[in-house]
Order: sequence, then structure tokens, then C-alpha cells
Amino acid sequence: MKTADCDILVIPGLAGSEEEHWQARWASRLPTARIVEQADWHRPEPEAWCGRIREAVDAATRPVILIAHSLGVIASVVVAPSLPAGIVRGAVLVAPPDIERTPNLPESVRAFAPIPREPLPFPALVVASRTDPYCTFERAEDFAYAWGAVIVDAGESGHINVASGHGPWPEGLMRLAGFLKNL
Repeated sequence: MKTADCDILVIPGLAGSEEEHWQARWASRLPTARIVEQADWHRPEPEAWCGRIREAVDAATRPVILIAHSLGVIASVVVAPSLPAGIVRGAVLVAPPDIERTPNLPESVRAFAPIPREPLPFPALVVASRTDPYCTFERAEDFAYAWGAVIVDAGESGHINVASGHGPWPEGLMRLAGFLKNL
């Protein structure tokens, strides 16, 4: 599959993705990509966030690829079982946060718990860092296995965001291209 053959839904995490974030860059450069907007990026509500993802999938005119980061990963995994069968062809899930074990997270973030442990109904890659302050690599690996996803070790990459030096993130685009090629 090529990017021109699918609708790419970019799903940011808490606070959205600032202009320099790799997700915002990809959404502006990939012609079939768009950000799934949330009504409130700073006070997430599971039902509302999942509803926006569901609406975006329902509005798609081609097969869908989800590209989620941080809390967007958790929202994507929560909503996945309720999405129409066969429309979502795959997902790239980057830096999933451990909302169950990370201390000092806002209650609005913890409201997405428990993290689903069922296999996803589509192929997925989980890209995880060994130095993510929001999730240990071992826990991300456990999520990937539970979801039936392939785990990608991003090394010591922090939370894979602007603060950790991941503006354009060309390695991520290469991973996306390889993933799409195999669908």
C-alpha cells in the first residue's frame, strides 16, 4: 500500500502536536493525511476523544492507516474494537504512555484506563523508546504483544517528541513506508 492509496489519520496525544512535532509535519506533507482534531487537547475525555476517532474513520473514503502518539495511542486502542471491520488496515503507535503506572498524571488522562489488552483487529507497529519518561520499554513491549503488534525498539529516544529532538523524524517515515509496503 502507498500513502496515496489510504486515508492517514494522525492522532496526537495530550496537548496536541505543536507545529514542529513530527505528527504535525507529516500531516502537512503527506497529501492524504489529516490530524484528528479534539475539542479539548488539554482535558481529554475518553468518550469524546474516541468519538472523534470513530467519526474520522467513518468519514474516510479509502482504507485507513492510524498514526498515533502518546495518549492518542491509548485512545486508538480503546476505540479499535468499535470501528467498522476492515476499514482500518493498520496502525503505527508511537510512544504509548503507561497511564496505569506513571505517577502524577492528570485524572483526565487516567480516565482512559484500563489499557486494553485484547489483540487489535488490524496490523500494528508499536514504536517505543528505552528512555520514555511515561512508559518503560518492557511495559510498551508487553502492550505490543497483547495487541498482537510488532514492537520496534527506538533506542534511547525519550518520548519521541519535539522535546526529545524528534521534529521531522525521518526514521519514523521510513518505518511507516516499510509498514505500508507490507500491508
